[in-house]
Amino acid sequence: MRRAIALALLSAAALTIIGFAPLSDSPTLRDCENGVCSMRMTAPQLLAETEKLVLARRFDEARPMLAALTHAPELAMERHFLEGYVAAETGDLAVAAREFRAVLRDRPDMTRARLELARVLMLQGKDSAADHHYRLAEEAGDLPPEIERTIREHRGAIRNRKNWYFNFDFGLVPDSNINSGTRDDAIDTIYGANTLHLGRSALRKSGIGQTVGVQGGVRLRLDNGLAMVIDGDGQVINHSGKDADDISALLAAGPELTMKNGARIAIQAVGVGRWYGGKAAQKGGGVRLSYQRDLSAGQRIGLRLDARRTESDFAKAYGGWQFAGTGSYERIVNRTMVASVAGFFRREDLLSRSYSSTEVGANAGIGGELPHGLNGGLSAGLSRAVFDAAIPGLFPEPRKDWRINGRAYLGLRSVRVLGFSPSVTYNFTRNASNIGLYDTTRHRFQFELARYF
Repeated sequence: MRRAIALALLSAAALTIIGFAPLSDSPTLRDCENGVCSMRMTAPQLLAETEKLVLARRFDEARPMLAALTHAPELAMERHFLEGYVAAETGDLAVAAREFRAVLRDRPDMTRARLELARVLMLQGKDSAADHHYRLAEEAGDLPPEIERTIREHRGAIRNRKNWYFNFDFGLVPDSNINSGTRDDAIDTIYGANTLHLGRSALRKSGIGQTVGVQGGVRLRLDNGLAMVIDGDGQVINHSGKDADDISALLAAGPELTMKNGARIAIQAVGVGRWYGGKAAQKGGGVRLSYQRDLSAGQRIGLRLDARRTESDFAKAYGGWQFAGTGSYERIVNRTMVASVAGFFRREDLLSRSYSSTEVGANAGIGGELPHGLNGGLSAGLSRAVFDAAIPGLFPEPRKDWRINGRAYLGLRSVRVLGFSPSVTYNFTRNASNIGLYDTTRHRFQFELARYF
């Protein structure tokens, strides 16, 4: 009951902050004939009268007037909002969500529509999506204190009741370098005295693969602020033959504690596996510690530490310990976009010093909602990896890499085919190494359909 009252409060307050233009005086010009009177109104006058009926909750009388407003395309945004509000108040949540999304498609900065969409999504049980829109709405600097308080309460309720999520995607992956190979068929070895001629499997090869990906998780509440969190994800990329087939999987489980200030701390046991070309390139497990806290003004900080012990079927030399740490900061900008920056380190302490390395780098990106129902994002990263020792008998010095990556994403969430939305992602990776064998460039596109449950 308390949650229903809170939702009603948010709805009423949203109408209060809607900012409708002052209502014009009611039209008085009427023509009567044979006991039937008609009223002539301009489109703005019709909108004003419709708003009055909606505010008075006379929805049945408002519906034909809303239908008439379809002939005034210049008022489409206002009409979509009112139709969404009427649908939400009469229990047609699917139509309400569609109408509010139509508003945001052209005006993603409109906080009033975002609040209503978040309310509808919460009523539908789509808590992750609702929390996303509440978080964006919080960035608006002109919200009344009672609305800010209600949003915080709703986000807290979502965190407490959120118990599962599941995403599924599939598509095609054109790739300029499916095996991360070099373009040179001969590599100089010790002091140029010998030349290493590479086989076809080591040379760069392009192809178009098929991909399937899943991400999911369960959150089991144990006590106030304490929950058991289980997360998993996996991806399959299939190419012609099996030499470049790439399969990866991760499973993590452990307790998560939510503090009074909203910060979340989790420690999880982690199991990982990756199979490349039909063989286990990496398998093992370890522990992961994470911390996340939402700050004021749409800001969020995060920290993750990871330690794993892995083995490889390719060679014992690739087995050993992996340690990693990431610190991140993100904030909402322009009400609809999330900008982020992260720094990271990675240490691979393997059985062979020639394959052990230390890497330090940073990533930055921005993404969010764009006009016309589009979602988009750009990101880039740079890191430096230095290996502990040279490969004996092959190269005169240890390997040193500059690693550059870039990503561009564009999705169309407003289009749904059996619940799936289309997207395209472009990834660029460049490994500039002092050892020619590891000097690679890669361009990859992903054309996918994704569904978020």
